Amino acid sequence: MTSPVMFGPFVVKLGGEVIGGPELAPIAADLAKMSRWGRVVVVHGGGPQATKLQEQLGQTPKKIAGRRFTDEATLDVMKMVLAGKLNVDLCSALVKAGARPVGLHGASSRVIAAEKRPPRVYSGAGPEPIDLGLVGDVAGVDGALLDLLGEKGFVPVLACLGAGEDGQVYNINADIVATRVAVAIFAKSLLLVSDVRGVLRDVKDPTSRIERLTVREGQSLIAEGVVREGMIPKLEESFAAIAAGARQVHIVGRLGPGELLEEASKPGSIGTVLVP
Repeated sequence: MTSPVMFGPFVVKLGGEVIGGPELAPIAADLAKMSRWGRVVVVHGGGPQATKLQEQLGQTPKKIAGRRFTDEATLDVMKMVLAGKLNVDLCSALVKAGARPVGLHGASSRVIAAEKRPPRVYSGAGPEPIDLGLVGDVAGVDGALLDLLGEKGFVPVLACLGAGEDGQVYNINADIVATRVAVAIFAKSLLLVSDVRGVLRDVKDPTSRIERLTVREGQSLIAEGVVREGMIPKLEESFAAIAAGARQVHIVGRLGPGELLEEASKPGSIGTVLVP
């Protein structure tokens, strides 16, 4: 299989449900091929696994409009899940597929520089500002480190944690990390891979997938209530990425063999591609 367009760089974000599911092997195979045709950076989350471990430890996960409230105990769980098991499992799958992954977290030389997020108003959570605890915003990305690895044929695999100047670690939404990385390295495409095939007009009807959305059209879908819950922050961060300079953002999921490659080369063929 050849590809005349796989030059990248590409940023691929994998949700935790992907890493723990049967589609990891074909996605890893596609990522290995992409890394031979151009530069690839992988960012991953781990929400489902973090929730499961919290429950096993007797914690009660708290979410506000689809966003995890993070106290000290929750942050410890995120470290164990993200920078521990899932990062290792993902790197292992990529090694098996023939790639050369390098596992990193945000505190690795502060590749993801972060600062605490101040209270803010969130869509779907009422009019009052909300403090999410030890949740951070990305203050900077060490593009030079990612470039150094990519130029040598390595695939950086970033867990979605960040670090402040004082070393404080923050939990950061993986979509946010991925979008900021995409802008920092001038990515050709940002592919957000989760457990949904794309943006749906009807969440109960998988055939209602929207192939292509402009920012304005996506904003209208949120305002009309067509897009709800976890898809809201996905779209909002996609809008922010495009506003900051990302060329296009793909929302894809439930991928079979070769489908990640197909979406990267033919935007909107498998998922939903967002454009300015």
